[in-house]
Amino acid sequence: MKWKMAENSLFAILLRSSWWISAAVGVAFVLAAQAILPAKYFIVGAFGALPFFLIAGIAGWRQFKAPSPKKVAQALEAAGAMSWAEFSSVLEAGLRSDGYTVEKIDGGADFLTVKAGRTAVVAARRWKGAKLGLEPLRELEAARQKRDTHDAVFVTIGEVTERAAQFARGNGIRMLAGADLAKLVDAGRLGVRH
Repeated sequence: MKWKMAENSLFAILLRSSWWISAAVGVAFVLAAQAILPAKYFIVGAFGALPFFLIAGIAGWRQFKAPSPKKVAQALEAAGAMSWAEFSSVLEAGLRSDGYTVEKIDGGADFLTVKAGRTAVVAARRWKGAKLGLEPLRELEAARQKRDTHDAVFVTIGEVTERAAQFARGNGIRMLAGADLAKLVDAGRLGVRH
């Protein structure tokens, strides 16, 4: 069973923030322990900062590994210029390189993926629509229910309307866009070439 952190917990927010924010919280924790606690208990109190330093390390590593905004823009531009056949091949190769088994399917979703025992339906056919509305997300949710999968993922390089974003959040649909999609596209393009 995979452990999942609450999306709005302090640690989840810090993981999404710049690494130095967690490091600063850790330093503040140590300074507060030094100011408040007697000297013989300082070390025990300072250990409370350890999770913040660990989060800073994880966030820093993720930020170091993340593609630059220029690289993200280039990958998304390349994805937008692809035909459906090219894009689906690249996406499939990218998912496989990320450790997923991938099966092409029909009916509201384009792929069924499995990784670490978790299944997901992935809809990607409308990836370059200028604005994503509600209907494709409803179709994806119906596909998830029909196949009884754990997750649903919608791939897009376009804008998402507020109603569509609310529907996605309310139904636990993950939007694969931006830097995450760019990394997958880059990995997929390498996989398709080999």
